[in-house]
Amino acid sequence: MEKICVLGAGSWGSALALVLAKKGYEVIMWTLNKEQANKINKTKENTDYLPGVLFPNNITLTTDLEKAVLDSKIIVLAVPSQAIRSVSKQIKPFVKDNQILVDVAKGLEKGTGLRLSEVCEQELPNNPYVTLSGPSHAEEVAKDIPTTVVVSSKDLEVAQTVQDVFMSPKFRVYTNPDIVGVELGGALKNIIAFGAGICDGLGYGDNAKAALMTRGIREIGRLGSAMGANVSTFAGLSGIGDLIVTCTSMHSRNRRAGILIGQGKSLDETLKEVKMVVEGITATEVAYEVAKELNIDMPITNAIYSVLHNGCSTNEVVIELMMRNKTHEMEEVVDDKLGF
Repeated sequence: MEKICVLGAGSWGSALALVLAKKGYEVIMWTLNKEQANKINKTKENTDYLPGVLFPNNITLTTDLEKAVLDSKIIVLAVPSQAIRSVSKQIKPFVKDNQILVDVAKGLEKGTGLRLSEVCEQELPNNPYVTLSGPSHAEEVAKDIPTTVVVSSKDLEVAQTVQDVFMSPKFRVYTNPDIVGVELGGALKNIIAFGAGICDGLGYGDNAKAALMTRGIREIGRLGSAMGANVSTFAGLSGIGDLIVTCTSMHSRNRRAGILIGQGKSLDETLKEVKMVVEGITATEVAYEVAKELNIDMPITNAIYSVLHNGCSTNEVVIELMMRNKTHEMEEVVDDKLGF
């Protein structure tokens, strides 16, 4: 069996390990937590993240990073976005140039505003890189519920290799050459999903959420275009597809966290209750700074940032959003075509 390693033993890393194991690969999962590794190896179940889903015998956990990486055809980076740089540094002594990096985290690096491919290029410049994104809750992937995702790389052949490795009757994989758009769609939709949760926590209905999602994808497209993405990518799986699933499902930790904020809980209380990394919180901070630097209007992101960092109430920012200066729905189209 060909060997693939998955760095990270959370819900998404575990779900992808199951996809690969069912295709016959030998999967080595790495975790820092020795107790977790021993427990899963013994019980064949990741009770902390995917309770009730049993691991086959060709998934093994280890705390030895060199052992995990050694001779693996593909290295799946399934750690939180803010850990991508540190993990890349840690594996650098063991990685060979022909090993493909597949990043499945969704975020932007705090402090630099870099996309995760740019982080990996700085730390592991000689390794081919692929990002995997799209509407894909780990809880459903682990149970073989049909799912579609997209992979993107600067090298189409590498993307197609990863497509072939992951593709199965229950896990369909598309390719997209726009790596900037695929990464930004996956990162920025977490902000809007967090906002959708706030709407739910405030007790708002379908109208408010539909408006938030629709205006949210416009906001994502606006910043994405300024950062070099193809706007049409945001109409695909890593854009509107991922936005739909994270804004509407209770599997979404970003939405769950937003609900708690909307109900009046503090950020600390929220994070303690969710018990998992909420990527949308960091993404809001980074996108806020990047948009300010690029002079891009992102009112929803600004509103969420104000709630998280400026002490504004959720009801207050909703009123501010609703009462902004009137404008055309397709501002850029009107500006460009009609000369308004």
